[in-house]
Amino acid sequence: MARFVDQVKIHVKAGDGGPGCISFRREKYVPKGGPDGGDGGDGGDVILVADPQVHTLYDFHHQVHFRAENGKPGMGKKMKGKDGEDLILRVPVGTVVKDLETGEILGDLTEPGQTLVVARGGKGGRGNAHFATPTRQAPRIAEPGTKGEERWLVLELKLIADVGLVGFPNVGKSTLLSRISAAKPKIADYPFTTLEPNLGVVRLYDGNTFIVADIPGLIEGAHKGIGLGHEFLRHIERTRIILYMLDISKEKEVIRDYKILKEELKHFNPELLKKEYLIALNKIDLMPDPEKIRSIVELFEKEDQNKIYPISAVTGQGVVELVYALWRKLEKK
Repeated sequence: MARFVDQVKIHVKAGDGGPGCISFRREKYVPKGGPDGGDGGDGGDVILVADPQVHTLYDFHHQVHFRAENGKPGMGKKMKGKDGEDLILRVPVGTVVKDLETGEILGDLTEPGQTLVVARGGKGGRGNAHFATPTRQAPRIAEPGTKGEERWLVLELKLIADVGLVGFPNVGKSTLLSRISAAKPKIADYPFTTLEPNLGVVRLYDGNTFIVADIPGLIEGAHKGIGLGHEFLRHIERTRIILYMLDISKEKEVIRDYKILKEELKHFNPELLKKEYLIALNKIDLMPDPEKIRSIVELFEKEDQNKIYPISAVTGQGVVELVYALWRKLEKK
């Protein structure tokens, strides 16, 4: 399986236009044939295509330089040179394309099959047939063809999902994803098990589906580049709903953890706090006292003024109710 890579720098060069041809008619009984040099072919473009079968930018991690085909030279008898072949580069749906030098966003490929020309091929040069005049009937000049565009690009993948799971490391996000979908993320009882985002498709009993992204765990200071979360915060920008996951077994720290998560999202992009969200308090299986769970939930609801969903991703308790709550929120959007 290809390693997940979500940001790369590549250099693209479109094809150069082919040179025009200097040629004269050479036919029997026509000793002084006129100029008949054809035009050069146009250079090929470099085109990005959003392909739903591509899930990572890994291929661009090893090959950095990409060049389209040059146009062919013009020929005699006013024959135009063959145009250069376009170079098609397939990228994941959700790829943002930026000019490395200016930082300008050139395109945002959010739909399958969407295309973006990132470097246009040069025009073929005109042959000498274009330069004949009444006073210059045998021109020995032709155009060389123009250069194709070239530039450095930054390709940045932002996963497109309906729900983004946000929480600290080892809070149970991967376990929940594996329970509610067919995704098989790596799961272990230590921080930073998830080193890359995982996507899972949740299928409801009535046939409806939605996509959930397990975002690697954030830690305090993630927006400054501390830990792993900074590398993946961009993926939350695409999600329609955020599901904050917290460890209820930490009891008094759970509200503090929630505030830290929101603060990290705020520092990265304040718009993230405007997204619809739900809150799940996981690991109720580690708290045998129902009254203790109820008191923490009530305390949390006073803090957030929102319905809280206590669950156990391990046993499945409360998970179905949470899944359908997410679906109802998605239906309203």
